[in-house]
Amino acid sequence: MSHTFPLRVYYEDTDLAGIVYYANYLKFIERGRSEWVRSLGIDQGALKRDHGIVFAVRRVEADYLRPARFDDELTVTTDLVAASGARIVLDQAVVRAGEVLFTAHVTLVCLNDAGAAARLPADLRQRLAPPLH
Repeated sequence: MSHTFPLRVYYEDTDLAGIVYYANYLKFIERGRSEWVRSLGIDQGALKRDHGIVFAVRRVEADYLRPARFDDELTVTTDLVAASGARIVLDQAVVRAGEVLFTAHVTLVCLNDAGAAARLPADLRQRLAPPLH
């Protein structure tokens, strides 16, 4: 199941050429991931407070395919690829009117307060598990 998050390109997102500055795509997909987690009913503040764990990006493999421009209406899609004890793998894309502009394969890890890998809580793993048909 794909999660979608709409956003608009603001002037502050663009460079001198009037296109989205490359690093801002990482911000866009971060917002998409945050909203995906929220859509699963996961409160990241409570996760840190109650379990002492946070999500951190371990790896991003990104492809910049087409430029987005000022005032474009975009959609960030987030799709779960895999989830294991302490790791979540996602495919994300930034799309404009059906045209894929940017793709990313993102690996997240779960970290404790000391910065060491930590297992995802069982209830969180269950929310990430694909539905059985």
